[in-house]
Amino acid sequence: MEQDAINYLIEFRKRVIISLGFLTVLFLILLNFANKIYTILALPLLKHLPPNHGLIATNIVAPIYVPIQLTFIVALFIAAPFFLYQIWAFISPALYVNEKKFTWPVLVLSIILFYSGISFAYFVIFPLIFGWLVQTAPVGVMISPDITQYLDFTLKLLITFGLIFEVPIVTLLLIWSGLVTRAKLIAMRPYLIVGAFIFGMLFAPPDVVSQTLLALPLWLLFEAGIVLSKLVKND
Repeated sequence: MEQDAINYLIEFRKRVIISLGFLTVLFLILLNFANKIYTILALPLLKHLPPNHGLIATNIVAPIYVPIQLTFIVALFIAAPFFLYQIWAFISPALYVNEKKFTWPVLVLSIILFYSGISFAYFVIFPLIFGWLVQTAPVGVMISPDITQYLDFTLKLLITFGLIFEVPIVTLLLIWSGLVTRAKLIAMRPYLIVGAFIFGMLFAPPDVVSQTLLALPLWLLFEAGIVLSKLVKND
């Protein structure tokens, strides 16, 4: 028994070392493109600013530190599937066959959905928000955020939408675990639709098109979870 525990710890340590090594190598590679990576993140705002206007740096080391910080976070995002695979490889020997068949597709789908949420935020939400903010600024006020504040704001949005796009997985797990039945979630559909549009009103510019563009995917993600749950449980 004690030997088994030691073997598990050795295997776990090996997986951690492999993961950290992969992250380190990836970060060092991306570090050569740190400024370009930050520019890509800033493009949704820069496209709406007048010529010769951009972000500012109020901290003297921010132009160096902030791109490096973003690069490390990007490396984490890119390495996430590799980390999940290492976790899977560690726990899979202890899973039953039916649990393996369920867990692996869920992990893959959760990664796809998380990246989809980040892409949705960058390509849809950012242009809407920054375009609206620049257009509604008072006369004489020029929007030139600090690069650190811009990074914090955009990262929060990216992670938020990455997690929001996990709604199908959360719905699937709730039904699969028996905590909630599909029938009960279907009965809650009207409230969830209203909640999605309230979310759209809070996070999108004050026009119907923008709010619908945000609310509709949230509703469809919930419906996707309901549909996917039929693959694991019928009730």
